[in-house]
Amino acid sequence: MRKFTALAVFLAGCASAPPAPTTAQKSELAPTGTLRVAVFTGNPVLGSVDKSGEVGGTTATLGRELAKAAGMPVKIIGYSAIAKMVDDAKTGEWDVAVVAFDPARSGVLEFAPPHIVVDLTYLVAPGSSIRSVPDADKPGVHIAAAKGAATTLYLQRTLKSAQVLQADNEPAAFSLVKEGRAQVYAQNRTMLIGLAEGLPGARVLEDRFSAAEMCLVVPKGRTVALAYVSDFVEGAKRSGAVQRAIDDAKLRGVSVAPAAAKENLTPGGGY
Repeated sequence: MRKFTALAVFLAGCASAPPAPTTAQKSELAPTGTLRVAVFTGNPVLGSVDKSGEVGGTTATLGRELAKAAGMPVKIIGYSAIAKMVDDAKTGEWDVAVVAFDPARSGVLEFAPPHIVVDLTYLVAPGSSIRSVPDADKPGVHIAAAKGAATTLYLQRTLKSAQVLQADNEPAAFSLVKEGRAQVYAQNRTMLIGLAEGLPGARVLEDRFSAAEMCLVVPKGRTVALAYVSDFVEGAKRSGAVQRAIDDAKLRGVSVAPAAAKENLTPGGGY
């Protein structure tokens, strides 16, 4: 029985692993010969920096897995500002990264199917009367968000009355609430839960205004590489690699994205 179980696990892992990349895929995926993985460390769902300065988190974990599957060395590059990381795709400073899907980024990035899904909602300042997402979209309400973040891009398209106050990065956006310049901070539920614990009286709303689909991306035009990355993503979801990355990062309020339909491997459907 033990031999049968071990064989079943081995076969399941083989079935989920992508085939070796073609020469064209490998060349386009890592033109320098090393897979350069960009990690946004301002969002714990994507990445973090420990006390020693080492970059870790789900993006780094999956980036290393991707490099291993493709048979190439890996280099992890940390970014503290999402706008800078996305902009660097234009000059080929990195080969693969993870961002939340937003159509506004499609002119710069190629998206693999989502592998992680997390609620987008609000942290409300202490003493605020805002109790739900609709309550925040009122005249006079200022919503803090980071420049270039998926939350910012989404709210700029959808808010009717409230105003988005953009900050250079996530800590600066949170500071707008702490300083009383904004009543609300928009981000994913995982990040907001952690921040609320350090701001007495702050609340994270129970409802959400959207869901962020986290996707592996490559710079625009690398469609051959994208095909390989997309196969890797689906295999990583089936094999449990994505769930293990989530568990290792000790994330709350995060789930593995559903398997993508073969006829529709593009993100953006929402959950």
